[in-house]
Amino acid sequence: MSEEHMVMAGRLLASVLAGGLIGLERSFRGRPAGFRTHTLVCMASTLLMLITVYEWQWMESLSPDSIRMDPTRMAQGIMTGIGFLGAGVIFKEGISVRGLTTAASIWVAASIGMAVGFGYDGLAVYVTVIVVLVLVALKPLEERYFRSRRHRRETDVQSEDLPQ
Repeated sequence: MSEEHMVMAGRLLASVLAGGLIGLERSFRGRPAGFRTHTLVCMASTLLMLITVYEWQWMESLSPDSIRMDPTRMAQGIMTGIGFLGAGVIFKEGISVRGLTTAASIWVAASIGMAVGFGYDGLAVYVTVIVVLVLVALKPLEERYFRSRRHRRETDVQSEDLPQ
């Protein structure tokens, strides 16, 4: 296996770890898109970016001048597809909406996967740590300070506002 193939394999493994960390938190909370979903989304995004980054190697029969690479087009396609996947985990249950955080975590897992695929390993590690901290640490704070009766959001429907 060549050195470049080893780099690609390492990046794919890194994306599995990053997506898996985020997915573990979602699975722990019993969300519909958990460990496997986040791992696969992150890894697929990395794979697609690797295909774009190393495109010139797989088209050796063409002259380098005839290849027009634009990795941003692949990134845009990934984000569009992930938007549809994220929309599938958002559910309306009565008067509340569930799944927004899971949808956002799927979206950020894809973004981390793209960063790994592009070779921005430090950025991917940094964002993964921040995302896990946000998912783990902010939930108790949100429940304590923003869900109490004194700190209700104006848009939150309360039981006394519902017809009997």
